Amino acid sequence: MDKASPNVSVKFHGPVAIALLTDEKILDESQLQGLQSSFMPLIEQNPKIQLVIDFSNVKFLTSSVLGLLIRISKKVYETDGRLRLCSINPKIMEIFRITRLDKIFEIYPNVDDALIGLKKA
Repeated sequence: MDKASPNVSVKFHGPVAIALLTDEKILDESQLQGLQSSFMPLIEQNPKIQLVIDFSNVKFLTSSVLGLLIRISKKVYETDGRLRLCSINPKIMEIFRITRLDKIFEIYPNVDDALIGLKKA
C-alpha cells in the first residue's frame, strides 16, 4: 500500500511504515502543514505504528520541523507505536545534537539500520 502527498511518500515494508520526506528544503508553513496532514492521520489510522522517517532528500529545514517531529513522536508513543529517524544530513544532524534531540530520537544512518533497530526494540 502506497500513500503520497507533496511532501512525503509512505511505503509499507511489512508492518513498518517508511516515510520518505521528498522535499530538499522544508522552509515554509505550507510544507509544514503538508507534513502534519500526512503524518497525523497515518499515525491515528495505524495504532501501534512502527514508523521510520527517512531524511535522505532533506538538506535544509526550519526549527518548526523539529517541533513537528516532537509532536509526531508524542502521537506515536501515545498509540504504543515506535519511531525511528534515518539518513539525516550531517549539517541537520548537528542541529539535532545542539538541541539534544539526538538524545530523544533514535537516529540511524539508513533505512535498513532503522528497520533493524525496530526489530531489536
